Amino acid sequence: MKRMLSPVLALGAALLLAPMAQAATPDKADAATVEQALQLAQQQHKPVLIDFHATWCYSCYYMASHVLTGAEWAGLRRKVVFVDADADTPNGHQWMDKLKISFLPSYVVLNGQGQELGRILAEQPRNAFYPKIAAILQHGDTLDGLRQKASAGSLAAVAEVLETYHERNQAEAGLQWLASLPATVQHVVDQDDRAALAHRRLQLDQAVADHRGPAVIDMATALLAGDVGCDRPYIVDNLLTATEALPADRRKSLLQPQQQTLADYVREQALPLPPVCADQRSAVLALADLDAQLGDAAGERKILDQAIDLSRQRIGGHLSADRNLADNLRVYLARAGRTDELDELQRQLISAYPDDYVYAYRYGQSLLKAGQPAKALPWLQQAAGKAFGINRLAVAAAEVKALQALHRNAEARKVVDKALAANGPWFPQQAAALKASVKS
Repeated sequence: MKRMLSPVLALGAALLLAPMAQAATPDKADAATVEQALQLAQQQHKPVLIDFHATWCYSCYYMASHVLTGAEWAGLRRKVVFVDADADTPNGHQWMDKLKISFLPSYVVLNGQGQELGRILAEQPRNAFYPKIAAILQHGDTLDGLRQKASAGSLAAVAEVLETYHERNQAEAGLQWLASLPATVQHVVDQDDRAALAHRRLQLDQAVADHRGPAVIDMATALLAGDVGCDRPYIVDNLLTATEALPADRRKSLLQPQQQTLADYVREQALPLPPVCADQRSAVLALADLDAQLGDAAGERKILDQAIDLSRQRIGGHLSADRNLADNLRVYLARAGRTDELDELQRQLISAYPDDYVYAYRYGQSLLKAGQPAKALPWLQQAAGKAFGINRLAVAAAEVKALQALHRNAEARKVVDKALAANGPWFPQQAAALKASVKS
């Protein structure tokens, strides 16, 4: 994901602007929409499993290649009504809003009445995903049910409720709920390791949402002093952002203690195969950013070069074999400023994924930003033929910029008219912005 954001208060905008490729083929799922899946679930007395994903989502690439495969996946599919929910289609976008999905991928289990029984966020190693989804299917409960158990004094339920609020990006509601519990329950929450960690994560989420820098620094530092599992890169990102305005010496004193711990995390949990924590990209980029802010240019180059070399070694020249690795390589080259290698790789990725517009779009965008609209336009036009949903509008907007830069305004207006006609009534804000881009 992305560097996967945590919390992801701005992800909605990011999703609307990010590039996408062809939607998942409906026959790969049991239902084409969530509504159809719920109807089937009632008829078949099965839960619904929704896979919220996107083709621009590198975390989704990992899951598709490494986790949602084989006998375990086939066995899971037999137990559920499965539906692909593409983030950029109208149905997927609507259900993301309804279920407050802030991370991609997200795997949400609903009962036949549409009540959520649990969710799994982001990429997970295979040996973590299947036990988690099995636990949800066997013991999952609605948020109301969990809150009732928590009110009766179950610390496990308290922890699960707080974790659910974190997953739904609802820190304020979660903290308000905790404050409403009987005093006897509140008193012991922080004595339970799992509940205490979930409580502190919500407090950090709320501080980030409120832009309370000092509170973010205190909470992030306290959390990072303990075991935060695979959340470490995201909390380091919180700390990096919160310390930006501090004097250099003060900032360095806060960041320096995180450097070795994060380096150990990358080496021991993110880079090995199989990984303990599957989001290698966020870990590598967080360490590179931390090194850069500490003035450790050698350390920054070292981790990026290591990640580039390791990605190339594992890909073995076959970009289509593991899209997560291939896309990580693209990002590492960009972060390292290795422009010539990046340009060559982007063209190779376009060839490796010919049915997908995301790489043609990205390459066209990079050429456009580099002041080369004539070179960008053919790639953007190639992408336009494969775009759909909200990203049809994003590609059209890029085409318009290229055409306007070339003083081909009449063609730009035709691009807008075609995209708006194909879009129909969906995504009105983005459609209005596209229409406004060609007003004389």
